[in-house]
Amino acid sequence: MPILDKQREFVEEFALYFEQTGWLRMDGRILAWLFICEPPHQSFSDLVNILQASKSSISTSTRQLIRAGWIERIRFPGNRRDYYRLRPEFCSSSVTYFIAKMEGLQKLTEKGMALLEGSPPARFARLAEAHDIFLYMKEEMPKLLENWERRFHTRAESG
Repeated sequence: MPILDKQREFVEEFALYFEQTGWLRMDGRILAWLFICEPPHQSFSDLVNILQASKSSISTSTRQLIRAGWIERIRFPGNRRDYYRLRPEFCSSSVTYFIAKMEGLQKLTEKGMALLEGSPPARFARLAEAHDIFLYMKEEMPKLLENWERRFHTRAESG
């Protein structure tokens, strides 16, 4: 099935945005396609053909997205091909990943603040501000995720 122009525009726009956040453009293209494709799983060959990409770039990006916990490789009984799809609860696991990064940054800034103990206030303040926001995000994001999951599951149950 050829990718339609509007679908291609979405995939490319998503990929450009994803690239601006520090990921590979191909990572974003694969994610975007897996959000909108039918069926929701795609073979390696499907990804190469639909995204008009090299096998090596698809291979590199699928490995990276699997490591990040955003997609998974699956197989169907009696079929020797591997397929890729978004992991169930992909979005909430992305937030959990973000929370872990904030915790790591919060701990690192604590070490830096201890190192700068007694430094001029302006020098200390730069690191203290970063620490405060990392700590805030680490503490508040789990609450937001919990509220979202409660809302999502309520919406899903009501049909």
